[in-house]
Amino acid sequence: MSAKTAHPRIIIVKKHVASHDDEHGGAWKVAYADFVTAMMALFIVLWLLSASEKVQKAVGGYFQDPTGKGRQTGSTTAGVGEVLTLNQNQLQLLKEKLEQAMRQIPAFQNMAKQIRMTITAEGLRIDLLETQRGLFFETGNPKPTEAGTELIRLLAGELRKLPNKVAIEGHTDSTPYGRTDYSNWELSADRANSARRILTAAGVTDDRISQVRGFADQRLLLKSEPDNPSNRRISIIVRNLGLDLQEENTAQTQVDPKKTQAAADKK
Repeated sequence: MSAKTAHPRIIIVKKHVASHDDEHGGAWKVAYADFVTAMMALFIVLWLLSASEKVQKAVGGYFQDPTGKGRQTGSTTAGVGEVLTLNQNQLQLLKEKLEQAMRQIPAFQNMAKQIRMTITAEGLRIDLLETQRGLFFETGNPKPTEAGTELIRLLAGELRKLPNKVAIEGHTDSTPYGRTDYSNWELSADRANSARRILTAAGVTDDRISQVRGFADQRLLLKSEPDNPSNRRISIIVRNLGLDLQEENTAQTQVDPKKTQAAADKK
């Protein structure tokens, strides 16, 4: 043994004790959350499948339009769709009521084939088709005939009871008018305005008139017969509720898209 005192060797053993969190981590929480979410979605689907059609539409409408503004004004896709669906039934009833009322006109038998009513995407379209000699308007003249005035007044009596906006269109055939200072454009617009004046005089207020349009011969009813007198017509359209507001909102978006986007961002 050496003279110096021998020191015992110290051995340090480091043991790593794994904690519970280190062993499992947080993966189980994520898996559990996914499981709960999947079960909730399953129960919602099962509930919807057993719910009534009214409830299903209400739930679907909420997700398409959470704020409910579209439902009130018809300004969104969901809102317009619902309004149009409701209006189809109302407009069909209006169509039948107008047909019944027109049968009371003494001269209806002579003009029955010249009146056409159809339900379109815009609303209820009432076309008054002219004959060769002129039925609703004097030939080549924006002045309505006695029969035309009586019929438009009858229509006004029913339209003034509705909240719907009304648009009026004037159309001509392709026969040139024959004057350099007055064309089919002026004639179609003037006839539409004449119909508007009769409607307002019979009780349809000015704020109910949405549009007055003159198309000349640009929208022929019989394209294969551009000179056919049936192309000369007045169209009165009972527009779907909310359609005008939708068009106004679209126009405002096109005029100032930045302002519209800023307003949407604030929401």
